[in-house]
Amino acid sequence: MLLVSIQPIIALARDPAIDAYFFASITCLYQAIFFIPIMLLQRRSLKKKLNISESGSNEYSQYFSLLNGWKSKKIIFILIYIGFNFAITQVLFFFAYDLAGAINGSLSQKTTILFALLFGFLLNHEKVNLKQIIFSGFLIFGVILATTQGQFNLLEINIGVILMIIVSILWMLAHAVIKPTLKENQLISSQIVFIRNLLNALILISTYFLFFPTTNFKLLFDPANQFFFIFMSINYSIDLFCWYLSLKYLDVSKATIIIAPTPILTAIISTILFGELFTLWHLLGTIIIVISIIIIMWEKGEKTKGE
Repeated sequence: MLLVSIQPIIALARDPAIDAYFFASITCLYQAIFFIPIMLLQRRSLKKKLNISESGSNEYSQYFSLLNGWKSKKIIFILIYIGFNFAITQVLFFFAYDLAGAINGSLSQKTTILFALLFGFLLNHEKVNLKQIIFSGFLIFGVILATTQGQFNLLEINIGVILMIIVSILWMLAHAVIKPTLKENQLISSQIVFIRNLLNALILISTYFLFFPTTNFKLLFDPANQFFFIFMSINYSIDLFCWYLSLKYLDVSKATIIIAPTPILTAIISTILFGELFTLWHLLGTIIIVISIIIIMWEKGEKTKGE
């Protein structure tokens, strides 16, 4: 939760000369580099377990699948899709925070729970009940209340808020697609993070030249800029690793619910560092959002116990 809370802070604290596209490109590249040793160590551990397992046993099949499942055409297509999906959303994510600010961006990011429920139901056959649907409506109400400052004028809503909702849709669609591969032991979490970010970096860096001047790469040689590239990369890498690891044991919706209170911490830090105004409408919206997510989580927990 802490890692997610400070991501918008890091993004907004960077040098304004670093555009969202460039920031996304370099952070994805660094994340891929950071996860090379982690992935190799995890695969080495699996190989050792495979070697000492009895051939034909359930353990042997599980370890073999984790090591070689990524080679199937279906998984390769999924990984390619994930690469393109997150290449787009990574840019939109930073751009959305640039436009919406840390508080509005963080609050609108909570719509991920709605799309987690939707895609969990449509793609992974996860059950959704009436109470969850009702409080999903309250969650939307809370987001609109906070981001429009009680005006409910959707025609004048901040474009950054709209972009963050689009990011939430694409994120949850991708996570719902990748979840079955984790449950079926076809991929390991570090491998997903590495391949996803490697593809992100290759796509973004190779297309960057189409929209921006190559002279922007000189920004890499500024130590202050490197601090933000590395800080965001480490933060996001650990966050992703924990996220995919949690998806192995939790529903997409429940894993999303765990990070529900992040706007509160983000608002506190943003107010202190950037002087963003945390209004009464923000507070009311946040309360409605958090309560809605807690009730949705409670429903999910009760339903799981009864199954």
